[in-house]
Amino acid sequence: MANTTLDTRAKGVYLIAVTPFTDDGALDLSSTDSMVDFYLERGATGLTILGILGEATKLTAEESRVFVRQVLARVNGRVPVVVGASSPGFAPMGELTRSVMDMGASGVMVAPASSVRTDDQITAYFDMVNETLGVDVPWALQDHPVSTGVQMSTGVVLKILKNSPMCVMLKHEDSPGLAKLSAIRAASSRGEVRRVSILAGNGGGLFLPEELTRGADGAMTGFAYPEMMVDVCAAHAAGDVERAHDIFDAYLPLARYEQQTGIGLAVRKHLMVQRGAIASAMVRKPGPKLSAADVSDIDRLVRRQDKRLAEITVG
Repeated sequence: MANTTLDTRAKGVYLIAVTPFTDDGALDLSSTDSMVDFYLERGATGLTILGILGEATKLTAEESRVFVRQVLARVNGRVPVVVGASSPGFAPMGELTRSVMDMGASGVMVAPASSVRTDDQITAYFDMVNETLGVDVPWALQDHPVSTGVQMSTGVVLKILKNSPMCVMLKHEDSPGLAKLSAIRAASSRGEVRRVSILAGNGGGLFLPEELTRGADGAMTGFAYPEMMVDVCAAHAAGDVERAHDIFDAYLPLARYEQQTGIGLAVRKHLMVQRGAIASAMVRKPGPKLSAADVSDIDRLVRRQDKRLAEITVG
């Protein structure tokens, strides 16, 4: 079995996994297995579970543990699995982290609590994260102001990295954030901070080609067509930047549609049902449902996407 411990060399595509439910809202463990297979068959180099679009806040503590255990069992050490451990309190963060690491998780991901605002408060918060997680747990710093309401400047991110030996990855989700990504990479090139893995997390990879050019090592986000991110990263890594953009362009309209505020997760789950990855498109309450017009839009976008992909293949 490969060593899947999260470290600073992480690259490729870490899929933010959905959490499958049955039509009545219960955890669907059978679909959890088929979802893992779906992601890995399409080239995912890692998985991230219990994220924001994994509906983590809608799960009980026991459901979270059951789901993590099921994913880890299905992955069976083939790729790293990162578990979202963000919490308003450090006691539940520490408890969940110890539990999932004992199960075999590769590391955890932590975002700042919404209550912190100033630079000093943010850095003090992550000092407490370091104390809570300990010296043996590798972790990813999630920078997602849209969901947390916390704006971390480049200087604050660099300070956190300097203060956190076990922070091995930045999940870069600030938008617009290309300048921040460039500045962090420049700082590590100058030796001001150690180089960590940076995986781009902007919704569905909406800026992925540009983020790769700025120094990202890959993507950590979700999309019903994960092969888009896999193929874009592979083309970019091979030096064929134009092909990376061509692949990205073919999927962009559907990726954009999937990122709508409010219904985006419902769109993703609907598409994953259509693709055979999960059995139900259920989004646990409170959650949206698609209208007939939404479904019609999606069908049209998929048809047009298939046409563009065929043109790329022929070309």
